[in-house]
Amino acid sequence: MGTSGRPPRPAQCQRTARILIGSRGPKLSRSRLRISERIEQVDDDAPNIREGRPVTSSQVWPVARSVVIARHADERTTLLTYLDYYRETFDLKCAGVDPERLSQRSSPPSTMSLHGLARHLAGVERWWFAINFAGLDLPMLYYSDDDPDQDFDSLDGDPSEALRVWRDECERSRGIVATADLADVGAVERNGSYTLRWLVLRMIAEYAQHVGHADLLREGIDGAVGS
Repeated sequence: MGTSGRPPRPAQCQRTARILIGSRGPKLSRSRLRISERIEQVDDDAPNIREGRPVTSSQVWPVARSVVIARHADERTTLLTYLDYYRETFDLKCAGVDPERLSQRSSPPSTMSLHGLARHLAGVERWWFAINFAGLDLPMLYYSDDDPDQDFDSLDGDPSEALRVWRDECERSRGIVATADLADVGAVERNGSYTLRWLVLRMIAEYAQHVGHADLLREGIDGAVGS
């Protein structure tokens, strides 16, 4: 471990090995020399591991990154920007994919798809922000007691329409949050009362989990990777 508590990087290991060689001369064991050689080989090869593969900053991603997280913002701005950052990341993971491939279950044995995630996240946005926090009288999306997993399982509809619905629900959520304070309590209790602050943090965790799923699903579709 280095002084920072993190494992040393390969380049640091190389420097350490060379210092040992210089200070201790021939007393450095052959095993340490072999380790140093292997580290140098890995370090030389590392930049080429993903050579030629698309990343989100390249032109294969038509949706440009627009959300920037400020490092010295107030609490409300930081929380809401992080949530929008993850929303935008999911949008990026879906951008540039042929609509029919959005329904592809590209990371077996998981039955998830980008289409299914769009349906699921639209339902989560409506359920938490509109129905529970704001108390709006709206039907649940892609859910019923008889078929609770239809968001992921029933992919007969248009994936582009599912993305449109998700974006519309995100806009509704933003409108609800804009008129509320972080300390405001939700209109409908779910296992007890909760504040908007708690809800935004919960939604950040929800998106962080599913953006990770989307990352694997997109790579399985066309090999595109990045953040």
